[in-house]
Amino acid sequence: MPSKVERWKDETYGMEIRDHLLRFAEEGWDAIPDDEHDAWFERFKWWGLYHQRKGQESYFMMRIGTPMGRMNPEQLRTVGEVAKEYATGPVENPEFGDAYADFTTRQSIQLHWIKVEDIPDIWDELESVGLSTIQACGDSWRNIVGSPVAGRDADELIDVWPIVQELHETFKGNDLYSNLPRKWKVAMTGDRRGSGQGDINDLAFEPAVKEIDGEAIEGFNVNVGGGLSRKEPRFARDIDVFCRPENAADVAAGMSALFRDYGDREDRFNARIKFLVDEWGPEKVRSVLQEEYVDYELPTAGQGLRDEYDYNAGHSDSHGDYVGVHDQSDGQNFVGLYVTVGRMGADDVIELADLAEEYGSEMIGLTQRQNVIVGDIADGDLDDFLDEDLLDEHSPDPHPFMRGSIACTGTEYCSLSIVETKNRMVRYGRWLRDNVSLPEGVDDFHIHLSGCTASCAQPQIADISLRGMKTRKDGDAVEAFDVGLGGGLGENPTFADWVKMRVPADEVPGYIANLLEAFEAERESPEQSFRDFVAERDEDELAALADGEETSYEDPYLGNTKMTWYPYAEDTDMDASPAPTDPNDQPLPSDD
Repeated sequence: MPSKVERWKDETYGMEIRDHLLRFAEEGWDAIPDDEHDAWFERFKWWGLYHQRKGQESYFMMRIGTPMGRMNPEQLRTVGEVAKEYATGPVENPEFGDAYADFTTRQSIQLHWIKVEDIPDIWDELESVGLSTIQACGDSWRNIVGSPVAGRDADELIDVWPIVQELHETFKGNDLYSNLPRKWKVAMTGDRRGSGQGDINDLAFEPAVKEIDGEAIEGFNVNVGGGLSRKEPRFARDIDVFCRPENAADVAAGMSALFRDYGDREDRFNARIKFLVDEWGPEKVRSVLQEEYVDYELPTAGQGLRDEYDYNAGHSDSHGDYVGVHDQSDGQNFVGLYVTVGRMGADDVIELADLAEEYGSEMIGLTQRQNVIVGDIADGDLDDFLDEDLLDEHSPDPHPFMRGSIACTGTEYCSLSIVETKNRMVRYGRWLRDNVSLPEGVDDFHIHLSGCTASCAQPQIADISLRGMKTRKDGDAVEAFDVGLGGGLGENPTFADWVKMRVPADEVPGYIANLLEAFEAERESPEQSFRDFVAERDEDELAALADGEETSYEDPYLGNTKMTWYPYAEDTDMDASPAPTDPNDQPLPSDD
């Protein structure tokens, strides 16, 4: 039997949801029937809307898809203006203020505190500059990820930007692929960095070269079935297919149709293609793709470039994350700026757009490490750009502990999260920066903090992985983290080994300090990377390296933030919530 979500989708899904959202916007929050909330909230995801968590009824998160994180200054400015006008909540965040944009690990943008009544006006503003929320969430094609500087990068094999544009235009709003068993995540990489992180995507196009009829053809190897969530991570499997650039849309259509037709619609927990690849094996995936979905003979895989990948690869001698100043292929420069855990205030977003336009940039890029790139900076303007005041906050040369920090949304807004994340990761990074010295030769160190097992912060591919949990300390329930070590992508991708369970949140910085001390004392040489150090040890040895410890770090969110209506409110009790509210953020009468 189809799951209840499938039954809801059978009734209403895809493009038609927009008309219902416009009706609800006109009639107000109360027009959404109480007994149909779950069904409508599931459908709304297709148009980029997630209802926020308990205690925040009538507020939504809105996600804006930006293919490969790519925008122009006008589009970025519009995002900042929309955030400032419509994404200001009833309580300020103590670190980030009252209006901001979140840049995600899939190169999208998220806004919070959105009211259903404002959605039509927001859509008008976004769509007037070519931005959209279509299929930013939901059971369909999600935002395509890859290098924001494709076509500008001085070190790439294939300019994939035209191909990504074709895929975006082909599959967004396409009825044939609009109702899949679950989300469908696609990565396309044309560079030697491995920037698409194809290993952890449902469908990955990885750069490759194949000799065909005596000619070396540049294209892609195709991998399928990667993903991180549900404590069951998988690397995408090689299905032995080489794809020419002009055939990418055909292969993508075939694979997503295969998933549409054969994916599990009865059990949503098993409805990702990684489980279908587990069941079938790569050989059967390839044969079904060939026999049922592609009308030309698929070539076997070519020679890939994996041994050159350094994006999130855990190398001790290469960042690979776009932060800093880099050469463009046209002789200009792109500058990667650090954004604290991916969150930028609305005023800063607008200022950055203005600066980019002032310096002649036509390209803004968001990366999968939650940072932002400004392209097209001429050599003669570079020093002046780097001296701009905004870059004091969003530095192209941040401290390694700040540079390597990633965090998901957490209990601030997310109903799945178990712990507070973004503000805590900021505090972790600052304390480590001010109190802990990195071992000799280590200038790139990744700490990913995820609020639950959904893995939105990609914890399994970090040097130190933090996954939200609960534990008891001194008789009280406190927020805690499972700790994993040694994850990363690159030539030999590796998921983290989970070595410590339920370390109280206030003892995590002490644990990291102790761990790095042990690493420095026991590693073979200053050239040995942390990832290689971890790979040499079994789980028992890794668990014995360090313990959690209380330090001068103080954690203001140690209690159960999931049971608050908003962790940073003066009165956090659920009963103190103003929600649900009217369009002016005034509480609605209980009998309304």
